Amino acid sequence: MECPFCAETIKDEALACKHCSRDLRVVRPILIEIQELVDELDRLRRDLDQVNARLERYKNPARYYFTHVVLYVAIPALLLVAAHIIVTIVLDVSQLPLRLASVAIPMLFGLIGFPLHKMRTPGAALMGLLLAVASVIAMLTVTGLHDNVPILPGPWIEWREVIEYSSSIFLAFICGNTLGLVIFQLLPQTLAQGGKPNAAAFRVARLLGQHVGEEQLRRRARLIQDLMQTAGPLVGVAATAIGSIYAGLKGMMG
Repeated sequence: MECPFCAETIKDEALACKHCSRDLRVVRPILIEIQELVDELDRLRRDLDQVNARLERYKNPARYYFTHVVLYVAIPALLLVAAHIIVTIVLDVSQLPLRLASVAIPMLFGLIGFPLHKMRTPGAALMGLLLAVASVIAMLTVTGLHDNVPILPGPWIEWREVIEYSSSIFLAFICGNTLGLVIFQLLPQTLAQGGKPNAAAFRVARLLGQHVGEEQLRRRARLIQDLMQTAGPLVGVAATAIGSIYAGLKGMMG
């Protein structure tokens, strides 16, 4: 926290400012209470954003779903089909740029889904699935009409490649949405968090070593609390990103 007298950064547990030597024992409880109120207001703001998003869906369901389908399915699907036409038909080069674009484009639209519409994992999964199906069907149609071949795959190996490619697009969208959650909510929340860590973090900190001072225990608990809040989503980002890239490039790697 900052010293209320000299505005220098000090430890949350400090009883006196090391910069101006002012006694903080009187103002420290007030500062902690203010920080707790700020944290509570931030939590209420996030809850209000979710409620507003739900109200918009209930009040104008047609406009809500139309906007989501256009923004998160139609537009990225058109971009993916355009990339498919340019790479495979116009330029007739390796599919590597197309596979990379098929990861980057869904990830970008999944990323913007959180700050724009507070899209959570269930909604992102639905939009990602629709995007994957629509874009792959469109690509198969374009290839079939251009090469004068059946639109639907024939042998199982072709179906497997289609499923893997669709999975790559789906996972990329989920990855982008989870990354948006981390960037626009969890990281700001973690950086702004102050005051006393929660009881669960204190219990874990004590399990890791009880023979430490109260100040060190508090720091360890705060670090554990920050990791508990961000580790899960970051693992999800890494897992979906690796899965998307692997599924997209598996066919090219043999």
